[in-house]
Amino acid sequence: MFVKPVKGRSVPDPARGDVLPVKGRNVEASAYWFRRKAAGEIEVVQQKGVKDDRKL
Repeated sequence: MFVKPVKGRSVPDPARGDVLPVKGRNVEASAYWFRRKAAGEIEVVQQKGVKDDRKL
């Protein structure tokens, strides 16, 4: 999934050992990233050209 930090936040990326860049990055979906999303630290971005066919 592609995530980017909300404006003004610095979010560590434990898999890479650095911080998530402002422009965002593709990361492996995990409990860590879902907790960051629930805390309002990141936003999940649908990349252009990628269609989400999941039925909700």
